[in-house]
Amino acid sequence: MGREELAALIQILTGFQAQGPSSPAIGAWHIHFDKKRAAFVFDRCENEGYCEERPAVVSLAGEVLDAGGPLFG
Repeated sequence: MGREELAALIQILTGFQAQGPSSPAIGAWHIHFDKKRAAFVFDRCENEGYCEERPAVVSLAGEVLDAGGPLFG
């Protein structure tokens, strides 16, 4: 990640903090930057091999592209 991406992440996390428990970042264990999509991926998987939720995906501009959520039922 470069400076622009880090600045965007700080801005996104600051906005998410204000949202409280409904934030797409709540419950995330890992934050990855997907260069191909120019988006941050907030991964909720506790261990890399197994996950019950798909990650939230947020663009550099702060737009929630996918709020994530349960994979099952």
